Amino acid sequence: MIVAVASGKGGTGKTTIAINVAKALGSRVQLLDCDVEEPNAHLFLKKGIWREEIVHIPIPEVDGSLCDGCGKCGNFCQYNAIVSFGTAPIVFPEMCHGCGGCVWVCPKDAIREKKQRIGVVEIMQEEDNLKLIQGRLDIGVAMSPPLIRAVKARGQKDIPAILDAPPGTSCPVVATIQDADFVLLVTEPTPFGLYDLKLAVDMVRKLHIPSGVIVNRVGIGDARVHNFCETEGIPIIMEIPDDRQIAEAYSRGDLIVEVLPEYRKSFRILGEKLMTLDNSSIIKRDRITEI
Repeated sequence: MIVAVASGKGGTGKTTIAINVAKALGSRVQLLDCDVEEPNAHLFLKKGIWREEIVHIPIPEVDGSLCDGCGKCGNFCQYNAIVSFGTAPIVFPEMCHGCGGCVWVCPKDAIREKKQRIGVVEIMQEEDNLKLIQGRLDIGVAMSPPLIRAVKARGQKDIPAILDAPPGTSCPVVATIQDADFVLLVTEPTPFGLYDLKLAVDMVRKLHIPSGVIVNRVGIGDARVHNFCETEGIPIIMEIPDDRQIAEAYSRGDLIVEVLPEYRKSFRILGEKLMTLDNSSIIKRDRITEI
């Protein structure tokens, strides 16, 4: 199974859920932190060995002596990363997605590619079978999806994976979750939480990915999120109470499952269900409340 953990906004506890589920499983698992603009899963893992790999994308470079200004490269590029006005094209590297299409369509072979660094992928192997792979986008780089794809490409196909997605519902989130078998949507029982949950639900439905909801900080709001999930037929997989001990553990960089043993079993059961149940059985489940 590949399980993505996402949320319509930041601060709902998405990373907390992802890393505690991964840590509680007790079997080989990989955690992919795809929030490459601000990765923070590593803050909770104190051990392991880091390996860093630089990531590049191919950027077009035009040979003006060969170009006849036909404009086919600009017509092909849907992101306006290369533009021609009847002369040698102008390249906007920050807009390029590195697809190589402009090179392919150029009839004069006037375009070649050069490598441009966008960030790094960092890999850490924990002692207890947890492998962390995270991306770190270079300052000034505008687009994160190419680096997110690089993080996912370094995951092992034969090991269960938990993907920690960026917050929101924009392109980086889609790039993270589009290959997932199941998406956990983390929210809070507040009006803001409900609004952003609706956006996230709409996103996963358009991508045709099964999903369930984890309601965090239960007790601080009302029943609107629960009523919405019941009306829409969305399973609530877990409820986590508004517990001061959890907030204190998080602020220290401690894992819930390590310092609050009463929660470890619940996170382990959640992880085992997600890693062993097929998609149809998860969807049909009316409601699971572990905490």
